Amino acid sequence: MTGDDATPPPERRRPFHHWFRDRFGNPSAVYGLIVYSVVIATASDDTTAMPEILLTSVGSLLVFFVAHVFAHTLADHGRLPLGAAIAHGVRHSVGMLYSAIPSTLVLVAGLSESFDDDTAAEISLLVAMVVLGLLGYSAYAERGVRRTTRWIGAIGTALLGFVIIMLDYFAHSHFHVH
Repeated sequence: MTGDDATPPPERRRPFHHWFRDRFGNPSAVYGLIVYSVVIATASDDTTAMPEILLTSVGSLLVFFVAHVFAHTLADHGRLPLGAAIAHGVRHSVGMLYSAIPSTLVLVAGLSESFDDDTAAEISLLVAMVVLGLLGYSAYAERGVRRTTRWIGAIGTALLGFVIIMLDYFAHSHFHVH
């Protein structure tokens, strides 16, 4: 399979690839990773204390997660019983939490004072870019394209994610009302 339009059958997907795409490759996970990265960038600008950066970032992520579950629940409750609508909302939103794990682990490591707080925040954002790049690579791999195209797609995905995060960060840090 070397054509750009070739799609390998699901049974040819490797177990890790399948696990990674299911947890990190859904719209909620990608959106969550971008929002979480913006919150980390904004929180690290507002304070240099890692406990506060971590608390603000994780707290904000949890609020966004609950809002996402609420939105799905409200949208689905007309056609599903409430419990099923909530469960559906959680299933569709949990990617937001999964996608934050790698960056959060870096922030937690920053608590150990192995490196300074600013460095921990910067590394956590770099890790988010790596996750986005891996998602780009994975998407192209799933399409069955050549490795060169996969790497170009990975770099392009990470760079586009970076641009989106920076635009969102700029909007939040420069246009908010005090």
